[in-house]
Amino acid sequence: MRRYGMYDASRGLTLALAAALAGLGLWGAAQVGTQTDGRFWIAMTIVGAAGLVIALANHVGTWTKGLTLRMSPSTFVVAFLPVLICVGWILIASQPGNGWEEGRLASWSNSIGILGIVQSIGLWHGALAFAFGLMLGLSLDGVPAPAEEVASAYGGQAGTGAMPAADEPVAAERRFAARRAPATPPAAPTEAPTRTRAETPTR
Repeated sequence: MRRYGMYDASRGLTLALAAALAGLGLWGAAQVGTQTDGRFWIAMTIVGAAGLVIALANHVGTWTKGLTLRMSPSTFVVAFLPVLICVGWILIASQPGNGWEEGRLASWSNSIGILGIVQSIGLWHGALAFAFGLMLGLSLDGVPAPAEEVASAYGGQAGTGAMPAADEPVAAERRFAARRAPATPPAAPTEAPTRTRAETPTR
């Protein structure tokens, strides 16, 4: 049975670190406060980043598993875009004071009969911002990295990449033998002329 001791320990430490960072972010957002419009949006941004950190902690080490992190257009439209619209609508309509487009969205909400729902959910604006960041991180997914195409070692004729035929080595040897010039036999050594007895000098 395969053991996952080191994997479980490293994953647990990663999640614990992400939770610590998220908690630190929430504490920082509390120090900023929400008394004014500027402080409100700074605090909501910090809280949303805390939720994003929690979601991204699950993707740490994705590249070591042969995966790549991506967001598909379909996921963005179906999952993330509705959350973006709803959370943005409620946060803008429930921001303190008379912030950017606050009156317009509050008026629209009253016209379509959802002002009470917007005000009720708006009480949890910190949870909405955290969920927004969490949803953004969950919209990303680790998918297998595209495999690199390896060119064939044999290019075939005109680089077609076709595999050689079974008799290709024999045919190649025949073509080489046909191109090779015939070997010329070496010339026979000439024998030295023998002297006749008449030519033999007398002492």
